[in-house]
Parts: sequence; C-alpha cells; structure tokens
Amino acid sequence: MSTNHNHADNAKVFVANDERMHWHDKALWFVREKRDKASKSIPEWENLREFASQIKTHTMANLDKYLLEFEKNATQKGITVHFAIDAKEHNEIVYKLLKEKEVKKLVKSKSMLTEECHLNPYLEERGIEVIDTDLGERIVQLRHEAPSHIVLPAIHLKKSDVSDTFHKYLGTEEGNYDPTYLTRAARAALREDFLTAQAGLTGVNFAIAQTGGVVVCTNEGNADMGASVPKLHIASMGIEKVIPRLEDLSVFTRLLARSATGQPITSYTSHFHAPIEGGEMHIIIVDNNRSQFLASEKNKKALNCIRCGACMNTCPVYRRSGGHSYEYVIPGPIGSILGSKKEPEKHNSLPFACTLCGSCTNVCPVKIDLDSQLYSLRQDLSEANLIDPKKKMAMKVTSWLMSKPTLFEFAGKMARFIVPKLPNSILYNKANVWGKQRDLPVMPSKSFKEMFRDGELDD
Repeated sequence: MSTNHNHADNAKVFVANDERMHWHDKALWFVREKRDKASKSIPEWENLREFASQIKTHTMANLDKYLLEFEKNATQKGITVHFAIDAKEHNEIVYKLLKEKEVKKLVKSKSMLTEECHLNPYLEERGIEVIDTDLGERIVQLRHEAPSHIVLPAIHLKKSDVSDTFHKYLGTEEGNYDPTYLTRAARAALREDFLTAQAGLTGVNFAIAQTGGVVVCTNEGNADMGASVPKLHIASMGIEKVIPRLEDLSVFTRLLARSATGQPITSYTSHFHAPIEGGEMHIIIVDNNRSQFLASEKNKKALNCIRCGACMNTCPVYRRSGGHSYEYVIPGPIGSILGSKKEPEKHNSLPFACTLCGSCTNVCPVKIDLDSQLYSLRQDLSEANLIDPKKKMAMKVTSWLMSKPTLFEFAGKMARFIVPKLPNSILYNKANVWGKQRDLPVMPSKSFKEMFRDGELDD
C-alpha cells in the first residue's frame, strides 16, 4: 500500500489498468444487484431499515447504560470483560492474555477492528504467529496486503493472482486456477492451523446487552472453529456493536447478509454466551475515538454502521478506484467519513472521493445519511484550511462565477459555441482525466433557461 494519502493520486494507479478497473466495477455491481433482488423479496424491507435505524440511534444515545448491562450479564456467564480506550490498550490486553497462556499461534477470524488496531504486526513483532482464517483475509495476508473491502477483502484480485499466491506460499500447482482446487488447498492448510493454535480471536457483529452474549456472522465457519477448538477465545468489539435485546437481533440478521452479499442469511450466525468447557472467554470492548463521533451531532449516526459493505458495492467511485486508494482501514463512503473525521489532516481528500449521488444512503440498511455527512465534512475541511489550495481556489472561482448570473450565462454561451469547434487533441489531453473514460455530450444550441424562456419545453 502506498503512503500517499491523496485519494485521487492513488486512484490513478488503480485505473491505469483499464481492464482490471472495469472488471472490479462489474464484480461489485453484480453484488449490488444481488442485494437489490434480496431486498425486494421482503415486503417489509423499508420497515426493517427504519427499525434498525431507531434501535441503533436509541442504543448510541444510551450507550453507557447498555455497555454496563452487557458487562454485568457477560460476567455472570463466566466471561471476562475488558475495556480499552484505544488501539494501543487493546493490543496490550490481547498480548497479555496470550503471554499468560504461553500462546505461540493465534487463529483469527475476520475483524475490521483488529485491522484498525494493527494487531497482526503488533503480535508478530512479539513472536506470536497470527493466522487469518477467513479465506479472503488469508489471501491478502499471504500477499502482505490490507483488505480492499470489509466483506470481500480480496475482491481486487483475480483467480490467477490467488493461484500464484497459493503456489508461492502453499505449494499448489503452478497455473491451476480452479477455484475448487484452490479452496481445498486453503482449507487443508487452515485445518492444521486450527488444530495446533493455542488461542482463537473473533470479531463481534452484535453484542446483546440483555444476555451478555456476542454474535458472529460468517460464511465459512472459521469463527466457530477458532472459538471452539482452542481453550482461549478472545473477542474484540467496538463500543458501537452493542444492541439492547435478543429480539432486536432478528432485525439486523435479516438486513445484514441481504445488504452485504444478497444472501437471505449468513451461513453461520454463531452465538457465544460462555467459555467452552475448561476454557476461557475474554471480550475486549474498544473505544478508539468512537466516542468522538458520539459528541458530534452531524456525524454520530456513522456509529450505526453494521459493516455490511453495501455502500461500497454501489459507490461509483469505490468500484472504479479500488479499496486501497482510500488509504484507510475501511474504504468507500463510510470509511471516508470515519477516516476524515478521526484524522482530518491525514485523510482530508476522502470526502471529495464522492459524487454526492446518494446511492450509498439509499442502500444503507440502517439509513445512515452518508452523502449528507460527506458533504458536511467537505465544508468542515474547507473551514479548517485542510483542502488542496488548487481545489479551494477552483471552488472560489466557480462560486464567484455562479453568483454573477449575467456573466455565468455569457460563459455558457461561449462554451456552447467554442467547445464543438475544438479538436480532440485539446479536449482529450492528459489534463482532462475525466475524458479518459467519457466523451463530452453534444452541446445544445440553447441553455435550459433560454429554452424555458422561449417556451420550448413541454409542461
């Protein structure tokens, strides 16, 4: 991954491979279409979205109450609960637990929180082998890459890329691109890791205050293996994962998989309400700047996110620029909000990686106003003088021109007259990055205002 935190510059690298860019776009749109079919199969879909939004908004407004209730009920079930203020404290707690049990190998299921905390390199530097057991996560781990999507971490890779990776690290046949063969090879390698690991770590999709248990949703069963075979199970959860009641869970399970991959439900919806017999279970509840959002009236709804990835699958910018171009652990629209709010100096370009089309807001299962928040963050960055000077100057000039109706109308007339006469060498030069994928439309003879004034528009 690059160290350049400008989204536009990073996107240029991805779109340079035209064929891959189009393939990536189509692959994610395929998932979006599956989501649409799945959502339309439920007449009460919009009611579920509204219920989910209300539950999350209520929970975030009473977060202290529900976290304490969760801790109390989890403790009564023999689970040890820890609280971590930031990534550093989370990693220290995990390491302390592993060191006490002399753990040398940890199997880990998908957890964006541990990616956010950079847990893997932290533990590896201290002599602990970490094996990501989600297939997509394992692929990118072997390639020393970050996930490019929160649900489909290796979506940016083709079968040939996976085959080459497995040949190098797992000893598979060179040039064998058969998905079944590659999956079986990964399964065989991971089975040995599950049987020899001394501890397992999972993420948390939902934590139920009423019961003190956590729920993990997967399609591969790897979280169940990691939590059931080793004697030590550690679950890492953000403070926003708690929900009040067990019956609330049904709202989210009906929304999550349909929004993420177009499935009615994940293959495994696993409930962990106690340690296994003779084992230990620890839950680490992490803030890591999440309370920063609670204090923001404009951005606190971002904590309602259930990490389905629907906003990424629909986003025309994400689909064509790739997840790694965002340079934040969570890409796409929701990642642009989280990244730029947490570290505005570092991720000041992300709110501008958006067309403000509103598609992300339309598909969000918990009705987060994603496009509105991104627009608001642009304003905040401008006020803080954290946007590119050239962009700021262009916006000022555009604003000035549009505030002068007569001058703006004249500029439009000149453009309609001049542009059609310009040769392609001028129109489609290197400076016109939009022209790489698009043709300029035919210029109309009149503006909309002129056609309206002259009575040329239908009622």
